[in-house]
Amino acid sequence: MEPLTRPEVKNDQTRLSGRSIVAGTIGNTIEYYDWYVYSAFSIYFAKTFFPQGNPTAQLLNAAAVFAVGFIMRPIGGWLLGLYADRHGRKSALLLSVLAMCLGSVMIGLTPGYATIGVAAPVILVIARLIQGFSLGGEYASSATYISEMASAKTRGLYTSLVFATLSVGQLLALLVLVALQQYFLSPHELEQWGWRIPFILGAGLSVMALYLRGTMSETPSWQRHSPSLEQKPNSTVAELLKHQRACWTVVGLTLGGSVSFYAYTTYMQKFLINTAGMAKDQATLISAISLVGFIALQPILGALSDRIGRRPLLLAFGILGSTCTVSLFSALAQTKTTISALVLLSAGLFIVSLYSSVSAIAKAEIFPVHVRALGVGLPYAITVALFGGSAEYVALSLKALGHENYFYWYVSATIAISLITYLIASEPQKISLMDKA
Repeated sequence: MEPLTRPEVKNDQTRLSGRSIVAGTIGNTIEYYDWYVYSAFSIYFAKTFFPQGNPTAQLLNAAAVFAVGFIMRPIGGWLLGLYADRHGRKSALLLSVLAMCLGSVMIGLTPGYATIGVAAPVILVIARLIQGFSLGGEYASSATYISEMASAKTRGLYTSLVFATLSVGQLLALLVLVALQQYFLSPHELEQWGWRIPFILGAGLSVMALYLRGTMSETPSWQRHSPSLEQKPNSTVAELLKHQRACWTVVGLTLGGSVSFYAYTTYMQKFLINTAGMAKDQATLISAISLVGFIALQPILGALSDRIGRRPLLLAFGILGSTCTVSLFSALAQTKTTISALVLLSAGLFIVSLYSSVSAIAKAEIFPVHVRALGVGLPYAITVALFGGSAEYVALSLKALGHENYFYWYVSATIAISLITYLIASEPQKISLMDKA
C-alpha cells in the first residue's frame, strides 16, 4: 500500500503548490496594477493636483510624487520582509495587498487642488507612501514565496513570473487607459474625472487579491524552519548583516536592471509624448504592445536559466545594456512612426528581459531561509528607491535643463556598474541555499 500512496501524496502536493503559485502571481498582478496605474494616468491627473506651470512642470511634480513613493519601499522591504521571515510568507502577502488597497482608495477619492488646495497633493503623497510601503514588502514576499514553492528544476521558470506578473499589472493599467481613451471617454472627461476610475477599480481588484491569497498554503521551507523561530534572536536585521556579500550582490545586481526597467516602461510613455512628439493615445498603445512581448519573454528566459544558469543571462544584459542604450534612446527620440518606435522599444525591453527574468531567483538563491525574505527585499528596495524610482524624475529634470541626452548615458552607466557585479559574482544556481536549512 505504501508505494501506492506516495505518488498520490506527491501529486496532491504538486497540485497544491501549483494553485498557490497561481494565486500568488495573480495577487502580484493586481497589486502592481494598483502601483502602476498612477504612472499610466499621471498625464491626465497631473493638473488636478498640480495646476500651476507648463505640462512638463506638471509631469515633473507628478513624477516627484512617484519617486516619493519609493522612499517607503525600503521600510516596507524591511518590516514586511522581517514579518515574512518570522510569521510566514503568506501573512506578509496579505498585509501588503491591504496597504495597497488603502492607497488606491485614497487617490481615487481625493478632491483636486481647486477644491481643497494644498491638502490634495499632501493626501496624494501620503497615499503613495502607503503604496510604496506595500510594494516594498510585496516583492520580497512574492519572490521568496514562489522560489520556495517551486522545485529545483523549475525555479527559474516560476520565479520569472514575478516580473512577468508585475508587467501584466503595468500592462493592465495601460489597457484600462487605452480602453477609456478609445471607447469610453474624451480627453476632457479623462482629465476632469475619468482618471479616478482605474484607482477605484484597483481597490476592488485588491479585495479579490486578498481572497486569492487567503487560499494559498505556506511554503514547505518556512514551515520546516518555523519551529526554531522561538530560539532565533529578534533582530533579524543583525542576522542579515552576517551575509553582507550577498546583500551587496543584490544591490549591484539590481542597480542597472531597475533603472533600465523604469526607463523603458514607466518613463517611456512620457518620453514618446514629450520628446518624440507622439499623441497620448499613440504612445500608450506602443507602450502596451511592447509590454506584451516583454511579458512573453519572462518564462522563456526563466526556463532557459534553469538549463544554463542565471549568470549568462545577466552578463548578456550587462553587455548589451551598457553598449546599446544610448543608441536606442537617441533613435526613439527621432522616430515618427508607430512601427519604428515599437521595434526600438521592443529591442530595449528584450535587453531588460535578460535581467528581469532571473532577478528574483538570483537573489533568493543566495540567502538562507531565516533571512531570505528580508535579504531579497531590503537591499533590493533601497536600490530601487534610490535609482529605479527616481529614474523618471532624473529624466524629466535633465530634459527641463536642456540636456535630455545625459539621461541615456546615465542609464548606460548604471548598467555598466551592474555588469561589474555580474563578472565578479558566482553563479547563483551553483551556490544556491534554497534547499538548505
